Amino acid sequence: MISIDNFPQVASQIESERGISRDILISAIETALISACKKRLSEEVVIHAFMNAETGDVKIYQIKTVVKTISSTNTEITLKDAKTIDPEAKMDSEVRIEITNPQFGRIAAQTAKQVITQRIREAEKTATFESFKDKEGQIITGTIQRIEGKNYLINLGQAETILYPKEQIPGEVFYQRDNIKIYVSKVEKDSKGTHINISRAHPDLLRKLVELEIPEVQDGIIEIISVSREPGTRSKVAVKTNNPSIGAVGTCVGQMGSRIQPITKELFYEKIDVLEWNEDPKIFISNALKPAQINQVIITSEEDRTAIVVVPTDQLSLAIGKQGVNVRLAVKLTGWKLDIISSEEYVRRADEISALTHVSIVDKIQRDSQLLREENDLAGGETSLPPD
Repeated sequence: MISIDNFPQVASQIESERGISRDILISAIETALISACKKRLSEEVVIHAFMNAETGDVKIYQIKTVVKTISSTNTEITLKDAKTIDPEAKMDSEVRIEITNPQFGRIAAQTAKQVITQRIREAEKTATFESFKDKEGQIITGTIQRIEGKNYLINLGQAETILYPKEQIPGEVFYQRDNIKIYVSKVEKDSKGTHINISRAHPDLLRKLVELEIPEVQDGIIEIISVSREPGTRSKVAVKTNNPSIGAVGTCVGQMGSRIQPITKELFYEKIDVLEWNEDPKIFISNALKPAQINQVIITSEEDRTAIVVVPTDQLSLAIGKQGVNVRLAVKLTGWKLDIISSEEYVRRADEISALTHVSIVDKIQRDSQLLREENDLAGGETSLPPD
């Protein structure tokens, strides 16, 4: 029998520091001792090892099959010899022979050490992956451990990862030992270990910050329908209320901006527009293009989700935004392709736009008619169809 001194204390320390359970550690030690025995005796032998988690004692057994004629002394034993070990032994049964003094050589001991180290590393990788996989799609806090060029090496406690420039908010600067909030976008595992992809530019960082800051969002009273971001510049958040007595936008913004300001500060003073979602795409598009005033929204194709937005001439630049940021955010937020034109241009293109709208309506009637025909064919009946 082999005894490992202070095993319970050592196991507890490894479990707390590395996140490796006692069962995994015991399995690693048992596997290591089996490998060491095979290295000393023969790869052919069958070895079992059993460890007592409470005492640290390990018993090692060589397993042999009872046979009439021995062809290999490593794996077989006669019935006569087997009965000296186990009086109830029978032909073709197995007997366990305890190895009381293994006397591992240098190579065998080295093999055992390598096995334990490898198993612990594998267990660490698995524990890290499982721990952070649960955090995927969430916000966590990390510490700037080192700055390498434009990359930040982030310490996450159990693991390290890198915040790359493309996932940073433009213009934002951190220093060593700064604590920062980051969004875990994806967690992957391969032969090299766990890869934790993090971001401060991801739209869902804003979504999660709003959820954390606004209790009504956490409670489901207010829903975040969509989010669009141009990190460090501007963002738009579309919300709806599930309680008519509570205003979604006012609740999220707070009195004098008290609720939205901490989020703005966390995102390097990124301007955040909170607006009302509406199931009517015309109203939703108008809201998404605020603060510009909108004369009308003309749906040119519901299938392709395209629309023309007419604005007063003096509101055109505001609707488009500096370098097109306002309209880009509105497109991302609504999922509609938008053509912003002035009221003057609308007058010039009135016939063209009217034709586009007419074609869209005719296409819709034809699609509806075809759908009715297909449903009728499936039902095997007859129905009246509108003329094409």
